[in-house]
Parts: sequence; structure tokens; C-alpha cells
Amino acid sequence: MKKPLLIAVVGPTASGKTSRAIELALEHQTEILSFDSRQCYQEMSIGVARPSAEELRMVPHHFIANQSIHQPVSAGQFPAIAWPIILSLLEKKDTVVAVGGSGLFLKVLLDGIDPLPSDSDVRSEWEQKWKDHGMEYLQNALQTADPTYFHQVDIDNPHRVLRALEVISITGKKFSELRTQNKQTLPFEVQYEYLSPNKDLLHQRIDERVEIMMDSGLLEEAEGLLPYRHLQPLNTVGYKELFEFKDGLHTLTEAIDLIKMHTRQYAKRQITWFNKEVKNRTL
Repeated sequence: MKKPLLIAVVGPTASGKTSRAIELALEHQTEILSFDSRQCYQEMSIGVARPSAEELRMVPHHFIANQSIHQPVSAGQFPAIAWPIILSLLEKKDTVVAVGGSGLFLKVLLDGIDPLPSDSDVRSEWEQKWKDHGMEYLQNALQTADPTYFHQVDIDNPHRVLRALEVISITGKKFSELRTQNKQTLPFEVQYEYLSPNKDLLHQRIDERVEIMMDSGLLEEAEGLLPYRHLQPLNTVGYKELFEFKDGLHTLTEAIDLIKMHTRQYAKRQITWFNKEVKNRTL
């Protein structure tokens, strides 16, 4: 008997994933599961390029605007949320479309979670180094200890970098190697749709998207979230730069330019991740 199918639409930000996922869902008469680590938050809309109300009406979406920034969802928690959705959909559909730019969320969904150790004392030591020396210190430490994971992870996310350094310190092994063990057996086939526009076109799309976001009220959205800037979900490109503008660190024009630049850098990291992941899974 033929296995059901999960079509994973992947690629960097601004590559057209939302539109393609909707096309596929309509074609297969199915629904969409998001594996985006930011579009799930109710309080964040413009800055995370959440699908529009019209797009959400066209096809049912899951894991969109159903969480709160006050209770962040980690990659480790995502499978427990996503699996019941997938299994429920597969009871009535033979295909499910999954879409997002958070490669780590997709990876833990498909590979499962490894029981990695934790130690509050080790964690505290790394957190103190972060306070004393800054984020760049942690990034350099991770690049030295585990260059593979350094090129996979969002290196601007201190929680993920800290977690990797904690595990490396406890085990003496590379985090990237520990996370590749104990693959789970999937009840469906996986097909990838990898959207990867050429560099110039992608940069153009990113710049245009940022301008549209600003015209749509991103500054006002960020101002409304300013009291919660310390929360982990808001440590995100598009919000951080506008918070700094409100602090007087940049002009608004400089903040917009930084959003564009940081988004291009994030897209480059996404491409590195998906180039490796999709290639390894489809050989």
C-alpha cells in the first residue's frame, strides 16, 4: 500500500514559499502545516511575513498565530504540537503540505528528538560568559567547537547557541553529531520543494518585502511590542533593529537598511542549511 506523502516546501525568506505551498495544497486538496518558528505567535504579524487573511482563507493553515510570545515554543517542543496535526490530516487526506523557513523545526519533526543532557551549572557558566563578553564570544566558541552546527543554527539566537555550548561542554562531543542519532521511522514519504532564487533576485525580493512591511505598519507593530522586547521570540530581525531605533541607536533609515542587511544574512544561513539537509535526504 502506497504511503501518504508530506510535501515540504523549503527555502530562504522571500523565496515564495507561502504562495507555492498554497498552490500545492489546492492541487492536492489538503491543508498546510507551518514549521516557521515565528509565524506561530499571535502578537507578531507584519514582521514575520505571516500569510495574509486572504491566503489563510484559501487553505486551512496550522501552527499559525496560535501561540503567545509569553510562552515561547522551542524546536524541541514542536514535534509534540505538529504530529497530532499531521496524523489527523492523514486520516482524511493522502497528502499534507508543510512549509517554513525554520530548518531546525523541520529536522526535529522528521528525525525526532535526541535525549541530550543538561546541567544548570554549565549553562550558568556560559550565560555568564555571554553577559561578560557578548554574543560574538559565544558565536566564536561554537564555531571553534562545532563548525558544522555553527553553519546550521541561527547564530543570532542566544538560546540555541547557549544550548549547543552547554551540551558540548557536558559531553565533549559535537552537538551536530549528537543530534543526528536515533532517526525515527516516518509513516509517510517526504518530498521536497526547494525554492532557491538566484542571489540578485532574492536580495531584490528581500529589499522590496522590507519596504512593504514598513508601509504596512511594521514600526507601529514594533512599538506595540516594545515592552516585551526581552522575550525570546522578539529577538528577531525586523524587530530588534526598530527597538534600537527607538533607543536612539539608529535613524529610521539606518534601521531599515539594517533590517535588509540582516535579512539577507539570515537568508544566506537558511540556504546553507537547506542545501545540506535537502541534499542529504534526497541522495
